[in-house]
Amino acid sequence: MSNNRIDVVLVHGAWADGSSWGKVIGPLKSDGINVVAAPLPLTSLTDDVAALKRVLERLDGPVVLVGHAYGGAVIAATHDPKIASSVYVAALAPDGGESAGDVFHRTQPHPRTPTLEPDPHGLVWLPAEAFADAFAQHASAEEQAILAAAQRPIALPCIGAPIERPSWKDRPSWFLIAEDDRMIAPETQRFTAERMGAHARTRPVDHTPQVTAAQDVVDIVLDAVRDVVTTAHPAHSS
Repeated sequence: MSNNRIDVVLVHGAWADGSSWGKVIGPLKSDGINVVAAPLPLTSLTDDVAALKRVLERLDGPVVLVGHAYGGAVIAATHDPKIASSVYVAALAPDGGESAGDVFHRTQPHPRTPTLEPDPHGLVWLPAEAFADAFAQHASAEEQAILAAAQRPIALPCIGAPIERPSWKDRPSWFLIAEDDRMIAPETQRFTAERMGAHARTRPVDHTPQVTAAQDVVDIVLDAVRDVVTTAHPAHSS
């Protein structure tokens, strides 16, 4: 099995869409990997899991799922025999009975974390200044402006719904811990990665490394892909 037999599915989080993976998609495709950025409606956890499953239906697998932030909760709640492993990028990864919100509020927020309130429609928007203050403080001003302009709000049922048995209990997982994250506390990420038994690595990156430190994301995804290849075709001893 070679890399071009592996499908990588990238799952965005709140206040983003598939374009947030732009700097990651090219390098992965250059390595011979089929890459799909799954579009989530961000209307409820159930809706988002269903949207991801529709993407998986179109693929032959094996699949490496990659979830950023809230996208981690979506991949944790998704079960499909095609999924070989999962990569969590500065992510929320609830355990059974937990919601994304439970994990998010596990520790005190960073002083720059914005106060988030739903609008009259139950949608939570990120204040424009938060993209520079907390969401992607390592990004350029132009990148921050684009992220703010293109943001997609997240509905309350996404973050309040508990999941059942998380898929990370049944497959290998990888975790990129963002040391400079001002949205999801690094302490929470470390706790979560340890609880998962994930292959974890820590990098001095902000909450959105796929934009500001894309190579770190590419590297951990490639490691997960190579692990799938090796597991499927282990080297024969002489």
